Amino acid sequence: MKKRVDEFLSASRQTKRLASLSLGRGRQLAVWHNSHDEIQYNATSGHVFSLYLNGGAGTRRVDGSVRSGEPGTLCVLPEGHSSEWQITETFQFVHLYVANDALRAAYAKTHDQDARRLDIAEQTFAAPGVLERPMLRMAQAALDGDVLAADASFSDMVAGLEDRPVRLVGGLSSKVVRDVNDWIEAHIAGEIRLYDLAKLAGISEYHFHRMFSQTCGMTPHNWVTRIRVELAKKLLKQEPMAGVAVACGFSSQSHFIRRFKEQMGVTPGQYVRMIMP
Repeated sequence: MKKRVDEFLSASRQTKRLASLSLGRGRQLAVWHNSHDEIQYNATSGHVFSLYLNGGAGTRRVDGSVRSGEPGTLCVLPEGHSSEWQITETFQFVHLYVANDALRAAYAKTHDQDARRLDIAEQTFAAPGVLERPMLRMAQAALDGDVLAADASFSDMVAGLEDRPVRLVGGLSSKVVRDVNDWIEAHIAGEIRLYDLAKLAGISEYHFHRMFSQTCGMTPHNWVTRIRVELAKKLLKQEPMAGVAVACGFSSQSHFIRRFKEQMGVTPGQYVRMIMP
């Protein structure tokens, strides 16, 4: 079973986790301190975006770049990545861990593009460009335990990700995805069946499920759940929790709480306490 990068770091006696924050949807933040260490990553699970916060001159990649790190440099470790690192000085850095389907779904939604166009290229000690500010804000949010700020900064970071020219085979057109998304939002309080969505696209349920997942980066079921939770976030500012669960199409209060926490990293009650003055 593949291990995430933070699991490799946690196994080191020299590494200290200064802060950790779950954002739900396969997303996790961590701020680390490390000194005089050797780290090896092997076929990692999920993608990692790493920004150096303090120090880094004593950090180098043994199996690759001859450069060393410094504050403000970015490393991107795509899923399946392997590398070896040597650390001879103290430094601090923030890591964003994000599952492949979660990142591609966020990209598809933000850019209104096919999820397969997302370019997740390996980078070592690169200039962060437009990703620097969102990464810095996520680091501070992790230290503060602020899920809302971290979630907003994640959205800003995704907006800065680039696509790549690729010849796409299969999948759904942007128009079909928009039509399906509009239909889901219009019927969000009720039961949404795969049959209904496939009918909109004019294809079988089997082919719709496969093509939607290719294009949007997640299954139709998970996409619907995400829309339900996004609506719930808005309604929780003004409606009681029981009413929100019904309005968003959740089958029960417990179902609502469970799915909300999976998506956001906190329960609806915790979320309300965070957003209320």
